[in-house]
Amino acid sequence: MKQRTPVFVNILIITGLLIVFYYLFVQDYSFFSSLYFWGTVIIGAILAYIHSAIGDLIENKNFGKLSDGEKAAYLAEKKIPFLKRQYMAAFKKQSETEEKDILIDHGFDGIMELDNQLPKWWIGLFWFGTVFCVVYIFAFSFTDFAHPLKEYDAEYKEQEASVKKYMEEQPPVTIETAEFSEDNIAAGEEVFKTNCVSCHSDGGKGGIGPNLTDNYWHNQPEKTLFKNVFHVVENGVTGTAMQAWGKNGVLTGNDIQNVAAYVYSINQLKKPITPAEGGAPPYGTEAHWEKK
Repeated sequence: MKQRTPVFVNILIITGLLIVFYYLFVQDYSFFSSLYFWGTVIIGAILAYIHSAIGDLIENKNFGKLSDGEKAAYLAEKKIPFLKRQYMAAFKKQSETEEKDILIDHGFDGIMELDNQLPKWWIGLFWFGTVFCVVYIFAFSFTDFAHPLKEYDAEYKEQEASVKKYMEEQPPVTIETAEFSEDNIAAGEEVFKTNCVSCHSDGGKGGIGPNLTDNYWHNQPEKTLFKNVFHVVENGVTGTAMQAWGKNGVLTGNDIQNVAAYVYSINQLKKPITPAEGGAPPYGTEAHWEKK
């Protein structure tokens, strides 16, 4: 008569399987705070106790049918702790007598074959993998679990919400707090292409508006180039087509900081586009910007 698995082990197995299954469908661990999850665990534990009680009745009935020697062997084996018994069953080696009973009557080159059973740990992993595969396929087919596109969309929306919240909580960028950063150049180029290229042309070479790549500036209210661009974009230039992008609410302080970084880069980090190369002629006076 085989030894039975203790009820606490069955409860642990049931709880572990419930955690796996809940996670497959919920896709996070928020279910730990759900009464439905813990209710399911309690129901599973009650069923495990009922199963154990029925097993005890069957075990007592079968125990009475054993001989005295079989009863003694069964009771002695039952005294062995469960984990130790499982270890012994998984890695047990046969005695010479047991090997003779499972010896297959054929061999090769003096090597004989034994009709060994597969290890219990291997069989357990096989059945666990089989059940998990079925549940996984069901979850993949009828839920959003493991769908890369849906997961991407969900994470993208979370990131957008996080960025929006960050921007709302951050104080607005002003000319006093704005700073040049090469990380802002790419974003500033997009702002420039959307709002500024119609007057200043591609790359800031000038057209209706002045050439932004040379060192001649008509408006120089600030001492540094970056702050100067920020001031002009925010306040505009009276009597010209240069509107007050910031004061009019078209661009945010962050947008102006970015576009100022882009103009700074094409003016200071690249060589100027001369009239011979298609750039507009110098307009204004030569600037002598302070270095930061």
